[in-house]
Amino acid sequence: MRRGHGEALLRRRRGPGRLWVAVVALVAGTVWLCSSSAGFGLGRSTYRVQDVDVNKLWRTADSNGWRASSAPRSYWPPPPIESETNGYLRVRCNGGLNQQRSAICNAVVAARIMNATLVLPELDTNSFWHDESGFLGIYDVPHFIKTLKYDVRIVMSIPEITTNGKTKKLKAHQIRPPRDAPVTWYTTVALEKMKKYGAIYLTPFSHRLAEDIDDPELQRLRCRVNYHALRFKPHIMKTSSEIVNKLRSEGHFMSIHLRFEMDMLAFAGCIDIFTPQEQKVLIKYRKENFAEKELVYRERRLIGKCPLTPEEVGLILRSMGFDNRTRIYLASGELFGGKRFMKPFKVMFPRLENHSTVGPGKLEENTRGLAGSAVDYMVCLLSDIFIPTYDGPSNFANNLMGHRLYYGFRTTITPNRKALAPIFMDREEGRTARFEERVRQVMFNTHFGGPHKRVHPESFYTNSWPECFCQTNPRNRADKCPPDNIYEVLESQFQSVEAEEDIEEVKASNQTDSTSQIEEAMV
Repeated sequence: MRRGHGEALLRRRRGPGRLWVAVVALVAGTVWLCSSSAGFGLGRSTYRVQDVDVNKLWRTADSNGWRASSAPRSYWPPPPIESETNGYLRVRCNGGLNQQRSAICNAVVAARIMNATLVLPELDTNSFWHDESGFLGIYDVPHFIKTLKYDVRIVMSIPEITTNGKTKKLKAHQIRPPRDAPVTWYTTVALEKMKKYGAIYLTPFSHRLAEDIDDPELQRLRCRVNYHALRFKPHIMKTSSEIVNKLRSEGHFMSIHLRFEMDMLAFAGCIDIFTPQEQKVLIKYRKENFAEKELVYRERRLIGKCPLTPEEVGLILRSMGFDNRTRIYLASGELFGGKRFMKPFKVMFPRLENHSTVGPGKLEENTRGLAGSAVDYMVCLLSDIFIPTYDGPSNFANNLMGHRLYYGFRTTITPNRKALAPIFMDREEGRTARFEERVRQVMFNTHFGGPHKRVHPESFYTNSWPECFCQTNPRNRADKCPPDNIYEVLESQFQSVEAEEDIEEVKASNQTDSTSQIEEAMV
């Protein structure tokens, strides 16, 4: 049914009949079963429904002998001294907090690739967040620079240069990098411009470096940035810690990222469950923010493209065996559709909290800003169980899953929306037989946050195994953990370069003094 140009973007079909739906559901279920039975060949646990003890999910997943390790495992020279750098790299990281986080990781890798000095990345905080915090207001800058001192040289701004006795600020040449640019683009196009102008400014810088890089050392550098260097400022860490301690004072707690928000629903094209007025709002938002594309709700839902509703999340948890005593921390923006969508969930699980209800007083920044998102990130990272209800495209969920994997294989329950869709659709049409058993069969066929092979389209930021993990007694030599004194070796190399730079500065100073003496003599 078409209702004008705007609604054609999200056209709904009501006439194909149930046969077509049944066929699609059968195909979807078959594909899922095949992919599940294929397994990952590593630490993938398959369960019989009756054997699962849901209480064990409060523990971390089985590591299978793996542990996180992003330290270099081969020769890793220190960054160049100032006189040997190829130039300065400026970037502007756009998007939300976690999209920016990935961009910062890419910026560090790009600087390393080009043998360049990185200017502290800029965060585009105005267009979406309306937040002036920036990098300095969100992250611990001294920690960031110190942690990466063996990898890249980082400065707060592009320095002034002196030419022919005149001092002026070096202006960076602006370039719009291609999306998912390969390493070769940085070693050719970008590097050529950097050498020509002395500095380049890459903007926008979201998803501007390919995730798949053949060099495992560069991938490990991404992990060092993401999981070690990027630490939030002390007041954010303190607030997050107080919330976690308060939640854990009464036992285990899980965190859920409810991505049932206007932008994601409009992007996904999932509007049929809303009132006509709400549908108009979603259609208008999509038309203004996304490319025109005809989307059919049932089709989108059957292929797992619709975010789970709060009620569906509650039904999943109840089917798995969690009871109404379970304490839940909700990380989300403003839920679209209001209280009527949350009511069924609250009936099933009344012990719900968020950073506003359980936090120690009001956050200084508004809850929609970067600080609120940072607190949500840390609480979800430290929770006993994390459940993302929509993991693509959701940088918050994807980054958290990767961080929890790195942070000791902390349990993550990832609903397979494609496999669950026909089960929920049957329930909505009155076919409720074996509903909970069918849900359990889907939900317990997962790795629960344990080590597993990365399979497309899974992101490196969601799963950095095996590059950023190692084994003490590996079968494969490449998986061997680096020596315990690796940072002593890196420090020794770094000190040697620092000493070389000091000598260069002394020489430059002596040369300047000599020049001054000659000029004075001539006068």
